[in-house]
Amino acid sequence: MRSSKKILFIIFMFIFFIGSANASSKEKVTFSKCVDGDTIKVNIDGEINIVRMLAIDTPESVHPTKGVEYYGKEASNYTCNLVTNAKKIELEYDKNSDKKDKYNRVLAWVWVDDTLLQDELVKNGYAEVAYLYGDYKYTNTLKDHQAVAESSKIGIWNEEARKEFDSNSSSKNDDNTTDNSDSYIDLKNMSTSDIIIVIGVVIIGIVLGPTIKKIKRKIKKYTK
Repeated sequence: MRSSKKILFIIFMFIFFIGSANASSKEKVTFSKCVDGDTIKVNIDGEINIVRMLAIDTPESVHPTKGVEYYGKEASNYTCNLVTNAKKIELEYDKNSDKKDKYNRVLAWVWVDDTLLQDELVKNGYAEVAYLYGDYKYTNTLKDHQAVAESSKIGIWNEEARKEFDSNSSSKNDDNTTDNSDSYIDLKNMSTSDIIIVIGVVIIGIVLGPTIKKIKRKIKKYTK
């Protein structure tokens, strides 16, 4: 009888420790700042860390060289809205992934109020499955949901909307391009005497520039 109780006790403790280990696989963190669709800042043990969501990629919204990409703002707004209003944010580290990338960003699955944020982004067409450098825990689920989003042409998978965005972006860039051709002096079509005059004016400007500035300052002083 005693041996049976011991066995039951051992089994109970084993189940308890296994359950505790699974529960502690997620680390509760405090939200600090939203960066973009796939990146946030959180407080981990009193230190602010940048967290790059594992296994997904959203369009850029704040990139210094790429600018704003199609659906970048929408993805960023979606993520920011969820993490800003979340009651609980947890990080889950994948055993098959490095904990940090080469930019010293934390790589993790992000849970918002017990919902996997990466999965929500993929399901709703804000992100695609990307940067798979190992057999990560939830990639099969993400791939299944991406296939549905892609076939439904949701968000980033809507090619017509993408083309319209690209067309509008191109038009804006053309409007912002200024033709400065009239501001240059065409020396090829000028005579020798005209070139000499231009050079003389430039030299006079360089020599007398400081003097002219002093005169202007004195005029301002006495006219106040």
